Amino acid sequence: MGRRDDLIAKYADDLQNKCGMTPDMDLLTKVTIGCGPAIYNADAETVAATQESELETVKKNFLIKKLGLSDGPELMDAINSVIETYGRSERNKYRAVVYYMLTKHFGKEAVYG
Repeated sequence: MGRRDDLIAKYADDLQNKCGMTPDMDLLTKVTIGCGPAIYNADAETVAATQESELETVKKNFLIKKLGLSDGPELMDAINSVIETYGRSERNKYRAVVYYMLTKHFGKEAVYG
């Protein structure tokens, strides 16, 4: 197994044990690959949920650009909902896990089809 496979296993574990979800491994793999080299960078692989600018970046670069959603208050509501599910006190909120949950939330799995 390569490094990416190890990370995907770690993300699947987070989805199961911290978020109470059974991950769709095919989708999780595609979302992880979609994150690109960010998953290998200690700073970029996590989402700083307490930083408003970071949440704006997730909204603009992922929800609007990648998933093709229209801007509106429901986008930030969804991000906050995902952060709540992950656990606000959880120190490491992995970007791939957050993106996976947002993709599921909006039913945009076809983007990775």
